[in-house]
Amino acid sequence: MTQVLNEGLSFGDAIKALKQGRRVARAGWNGKGMWLVLDPGSTVGEVRPGSAYHKAGVTGSFTINPHIDMKTATGEMQPGWLASQTDMLADDWVILE
Repeated sequence: MTQVLNEGLSFGDAIKALKQGRRVARAGWNGKGMWLVLDPGSTVGEVRPGSAYHKAGVTGSFTINPHIDMKTATGEMQPGWLASQTDMLADDWVILE
C-alpha cells in the first residue's frame, strides 16, 4: 500500500516534489493507484531497428528530454503526461512514499 507523506499541496508544490525525485498524485483523481514521476530524460546511443524513431528516419544518438510520466489506473506507464487547468489550480496534491 502506498503511503501519503504530505497532502493538501498546490501544483507548484507537486512540481517541486517531482524535481526532488518524489512521486505525486491528486487526491481527487478517480483512478486508484495513479501517480506521476519526473523522468530526467536520457541519451539514446543508437536507434532500435523497427522503432518509431527508426521508421521516422532518425539516425545516430539523440536525447529524450525530461518529461512527466503517469502510472495509469490500469497499471501502464503513460509518457508525457500533461496537466489540465483543473490539475494546475487544485490544492489536493499529495506526495507519495
